[in-house]
Amino acid sequence: MTSQNQNAKFEGGAQAQHNPHPDFKSVESTRPPFDTSLGVRYTKTVDPDWKYGSGANALGRSAAPHIAIDPHEEGRPAGFNYKLLISSIVPRPIAFLSTRSADGAVTNLAPFSYFNMVNHDPPLFVVGFAASVEKPKDSLKNLLESGECVINIIGEGFLEAANATSVNAPYGKSEWDVSGLTPVYDCKHVKAARVKEAVFSVEGTLDFYKEYDSKATPGKKSGVVAFIEGVNFWVREDAINEQKNIVDPAVLRPVSRLGGITYGRTTEVLEIPRADWDKNIGGEEGWEKIAKREQ
Repeated sequence: MTSQNQNAKFEGGAQAQHNPHPDFKSVESTRPPFDTSLGVRYTKTVDPDWKYGSGANALGRSAAPHIAIDPHEEGRPAGFNYKLLISSIVPRPIAFLSTRSADGAVTNLAPFSYFNMVNHDPPLFVVGFAASVEKPKDSLKNLLESGECVINIIGEGFLEAANATSVNAPYGKSEWDVSGLTPVYDCKHVKAARVKEAVFSVEGTLDFYKEYDSKATPGKKSGVVAFIEGVNFWVREDAINEQKNIVDPAVLRPVSRLGGITYGRTTEVLEIPRADWDKNIGGEEGWEKIAKREQ
């Protein structure tokens, strides 16, 4: 391994160990201020002249070997898989989940990055909870009891407040108070509140859930996955187009989850048209040429 590669490996490892910090505020004070002027900038791809069949661009070519990791290797803590996955499956969208108990007495607000959209007709979303049905986290308890929630998308304008709701508050102590965010009880189909500061929110009803057994601790339930159907959307007027089918990312300013305590911004994007079999590949004849590397 060259000295340059050794340094690159060291720097990557150091970055991966960057959080949590023993004294976060002292570390944060050395960093540049948040640049509010950054919008969404469009760039070219790494290789605008890329040809079909060419494989990885320059950034994807590496002689470094891969290693295999058995998630259930004897002696490997389940927490290692957690750290590995949240640092590699990135960026992850965040479901800022607003729930309310069946009797309406308890409200909860919390972020979940085990989350994504999985269908559009009907709109379906999946949220994962690292808990059991017997000992559910507050959001899961409310969701299972009431069968409904509101999924809010976190934006840069209230990231600090959203992060504050991840506090380990006792059940019955509302994270709304901790965050200072504004609950709005005007949803059409659910009793939970939406977050006023969120540019985009989805009223949801619980379709079904599945509980999973731990492989690290046999006999223990380790997780619940909930499928939620979106039954109504809320979008800030200045973020939606006239057809009501596209949200402007420059207004949404979405925040994603990375590893550890790290969040990501969406400030630089690129576009690549979807390939057409006949036009771009050349149909069957073109495919055969690509397969034989006879371009």
